[in-house]
Amino acid sequence: MRKFFFQLATFILFLSLVGCANTPPTKQQNLCAIFEQHPEWYDYAKTSEKKWGTPVPILMAFVQQESSFRSKAKPPYKWLWFIPLGRQSSAKGYAQAQDAVWGEYKYERGGLFKSRSDMEDALDFIGWYNHKSHTRLGIEKTNTRQLYLAYHEGRGGYRRKTFNKKPKLLKVATKVASMASSYDNQLKDCEDRFKCRKWYQMWPFCS
Repeated sequence: MRKFFFQLATFILFLSLVGCANTPPTKQQNLCAIFEQHPEWYDYAKTSEKKWGTPVPILMAFVQQESSFRSKAKPPYKWLWFIPLGRQSSAKGYAQAQDAVWGEYKYERGGLFKSRSDMEDALDFIGWYNHKSHTRLGIEKTNTRQLYLAYHEGRGGYRRKTFNKKPKLLKVATKVASMASSYDNQLKDCEDRFKCRKWYQMWPFCS
């Protein structure tokens, strides 16, 4: 009986930790507050930045816009009167990656255990996608607005400039760029708190 209660308590603790890990930040306009609530996200974003070149503030601004940091986010349903016709797209997770491009990413990166509801994988995906936009479209990795337009429309749509017919999307892209700029300014004031916080890290090697 004692063993049963120990296992039950362990399981409940596991569920609570998973729940905390998936809880959206309460102050989404402040990157320092986001990383205070989820310090591991800083590590994931920094790893993606070093690997693919998209700065941390841009990565996080993409996630905020796409899912509001909700791990299970999905597009709304289409309706015909009261009849659901299915979701507007196959996008899901933190990065709102659609099935086709997520499949391409997993094929290139080895995706046996990758998940769109995992922040580490989502940030790696965004970095990977922006790297492709840089190499194929020539978009600078610091040009948040153009990167977001390519992310939303796909690289083919970006080449065709389909975004020029979507004034709402253009406003959203500008909003994402503004958010990334705010995040960048905030991170300059607090990033030192998230560097070298683990026992095995030593300054300046983890800077």
